[in-house]
Amino acid sequence: MTTTPPRRPSLPTPARWMVLPAAALTGAVLGGGYGALKAPEYAATSYVIVVPAEKADPSAALGFAQAYGRVATDIAVTGDAQVWAGVPADTLRSSVQAATSPDAPMISITARSEKATTAVAMADGVARALVLNSSHVAANTGVKVVQFSRATKPQDPVSPSAALSALVGACAGGLIGGLILLVRPKRAARVEPRHSRQPVGAASVPGPAAGAQQPEPEAV
Repeated sequence: MTTTPPRRPSLPTPARWMVLPAAALTGAVLGGGYGALKAPEYAATSYVIVVPAEKADPSAALGFAQAYGRVATDIAVTGDAQVWAGVPADTLRSSVQAATSPDAPMISITARSEKATTAVAMADGVARALVLNSSHVAANTGVKVVQFSRATKPQDPVSPSAALSALVGACAGGLIGGLILLVRPKRAARVEPRHSRQPVGAASVPGPAAGAQQPEPEAV
């Protein structure tokens, strides 16, 4: 008589489903804590426009706008934007982004900082550096950059609040908890056939051989 080894104990169904709310709660606490401890961030945007010089091809302005947008932070670092913005070159590279339009020769320069006044100074400083640099090479390019709109001081931060960070953390935690619940049954299913195998020590009774001769009955 063979005995089947006992199965591995598994979590009861109510306890297993507690993983989902526990993971969501943990994510909400971590996300809310991050949003509360992180300093708010402000964003300011300055706009410049590329205009063709006299007797220059108007269509060239759009191409030069794309080129100036790609090298905006490099021009700002090599120019005087560091002095005007009051921040080092590494801060300009990491905190300022330039974007261009596919159908208009305009460049938007957005700067982010923990101080609203610093964000305005960085955006206007990079825009001013573009205007100054374009005037130096206008004779060769046939275009120049002019100030279209200066940056305004932001009133509200663009970084997520503590409540929003907690909501995002809860969603992420719930997603991770759901993945844990989906992975555990698959692991149990892989282990199950291993227990249903026949024990090594179990003996089996061989059947009669095919060629064996049966004894003849005795005569009465």
